[in-house]
Amino acid sequence: MNPRRLFTLILLFLINIAPTFGATDGLHQFKAFMKDLHTLQASFRQTLQQPDDDTVYASNGVFYLKRPGLLRWEYEDPATQIIVADGERIWLHDVELEQVSHRSQKAALKGTPAQLLSGTGPVEENFELQDLGEQEGLAWIELRPKDKEAQFVKVRLALADNQLQRMEMYDSFGQITRFIFYDMQRNPELAPELFVFVPPPLVDLIGDL
Repeated sequence: MNPRRLFTLILLFLINIAPTFGATDGLHQFKAFMKDLHTLQASFRQTLQQPDDDTVYASNGVFYLKRPGLLRWEYEDPATQIIVADGERIWLHDVELEQVSHRSQKAALKGTPAQLLSGTGPVEENFELQDLGEQEGLAWIELRPKDKEAQFVKVRLALADNQLQRMEMYDSFGQITRFIFYDMQRNPELAPELFVFVPPPLVDLIGDL
């Protein structure tokens, strides 16, 4: 065979299989991240973008996870809020408003990244997975909830070195919620009290939302 033709065939072969290698990278990293994950702690910056609105609403806080089913978010700025998922219910404490809301955890987390991260069953049970390739040096994947009543239409995760870096959530109203994670600690010792919520006295208590 002509050497030039052989080189061309090899080049075409590499071009054709390159997307395959890239397509598995994000999913491999995600599965490596989830493997043997028991607890997680990370600081985050969250932004909310409304449809047809250039304004971006930003907040910061700390996130805690203990599998299965225990979660805690502490929003520090611009308003102090605490969200605790204790395995049965989700509690939202708005400190400034002196108000506590709560609802069934199973219903509240349906089709959300919280369900994805805190659950222990196969991800494929509740989500359809697709690799999106590499963008800005990060490997992206997309997850679409199988449950049509899920709160989010799709969720995108970005990973690097088998660690979760970013998360984007798209809801049915066109809102996009983005998270950037930093200072992430994998499998740290977490105090059990983090995932227990007792409503403080003299607050307004609101039942299922």
